Amino acid sequence: MAEDLNQQEPTAEEKAKFEQDVMKAAEEAMKMEAEANKADAAGADAQADAADAAAEQSADAAAEKPAEQESTESAEDVLKAELAAANDRNLRLMAEFDNFRRRSAKEQLELIETANGKLLEKLSEVQDNFERAFASENKAKDLEAFEKGMQMIYNQFAKILTDAGLEQIDPTGAEFDPNCHEALMQQPSETIPEGHVVTVFQKGYKLKNKILKTAKVIVSSGK
Repeated sequence: MAEDLNQQEPTAEEKAKFEQDVMKAAEEAMKMEAEANKADAAGADAQADAADAAAEQSADAAAEKPAEQESTESAEDVLKAELAAANDRNLRLMAEFDNFRRRSAKEQLELIETANGKLLEKLSEVQDNFERAFASENKAKDLEAFEKGMQMIYNQFAKILTDAGLEQIDPTGAEFDPNCHEALMQQPSETIPEGHVVTVFQKGYKLKNKILKTAKVIVSSGK
């Protein structure tokens, strides 16, 4: 039994090797722990740097946002001012145009009234001549003198109308024109070609180039 115990006791070399293995394992454990601590420190530094960067970015964004907002508000104010000025100009132009339209209408009416006044003044002279011709003290003793006086008044009246731009439409023998003539009937004619005016029942009138009244006519139907 004692011999077995003596055989199991390690030798000095084995003890020295064991101690070396233990020291080596302890050194490796300490080395691994140091590396782990270093990695943790690096991770913490990285997180701190990231946090700092995020904080700086947030600060920059916060600083830029008011500037951008201020720029947007400034642009809106400019647009609102321009729109208000444009509306004001538009209202002024509309008011000026309305005043111009009213003034032009008034001037045109005054011009028409002036022209009518001059024409009526001349026509009143014709009326005066008729009244004098029909006055008892001026009545002619014979029909020839009376007819001559009426002819003079008629010529005066016709001249006034002609000077005012009135023109008679007398299409006797002319080709029928539905724009200027009104056909009352058709009748055969030995001398007037078909589609031409045989007789003027009532003359027409036009002012410058505007038809005031069409001429009433009888149209030839040919032989």
